[in-house]
Amino acid sequence: MAGDDLPTEFLISAQRRIAERAGVPMTIVRRGYDNSGAILLKINRLDGTARVLTQMRMDDDLVWTPVSRTDPMDDKAAEAYLEKQAKIDPDLWIIEIEDRQGRHWFPGKVVA
Repeated sequence: MAGDDLPTEFLISAQRRIAERAGVPMTIVRRGYDNSGAILLKINRLDGTARVLTQMRMDDDLVWTPVSRTDPMDDKAAEAYLEKQAKIDPDLWIIEIEDRQGRHWFPGKVVA
């Protein structure tokens, strides 16, 4: 679901370059299916907390939503969630972004 017309691999590659040009590291923690794998973003706020966002469709738009009511969540809880999801979905991409400002760097707004 990453982008309706763009393979997941290309979307991630493009967003990674944009973030890194701004000095924000983005790491592919887990590589999923190149063409259409789902994406989970872990936004490490570098203070012991992280936001974990998943992509979903709202009306006709792709948006990002937190996976937990606790947002941001404890970094250890975020890691546990991501590990569990990786076991469930073999096509899943997990991207970690280190950004104190909590930006997600991907197209689509964040909705709660």
